[in-house]
Amino acid sequence: MSLYAMQKFFFHLNREPRVQQRYRVDRASLLAEYALDDEERAAIDSGDIGKLYVLGCNGQLLMHFAPMLGLSWPEYLQAMRDGIQKHGPVRRGIYAMTTGVDHKVAGL
Repeated sequence: MSLYAMQKFFFHLNREPRVQQRYRVDRASLLAEYALDDEERAAIDSGDIGKLYVLGCNGQLLMHFAPMLGLSWPEYLQAMRDGIQKHGPVRRGIYAMTTGVDHKVAGL
């Protein structure tokens, strides 16, 4: 897996209008420039915020991607929750979960 490449892509997408335009008109070519695995590429291509979150993408990067997809803030937060329910715990990165989805942590 290539968490660094995925996050690098979102960093560029969030900051560079040229990359944003290419995402809209020539997504396949743009994504081919990053060392993404098939799962990451498919999640980015489909705009699957929940899957991207589970794959370990930083929420600070994803929160700027969500409006490009037409998602409001509450919809963005729900997409991350739905991703965990559908795809399981966050696998890697700073949000990696070390417990199961149904486990209580610190009384929560």
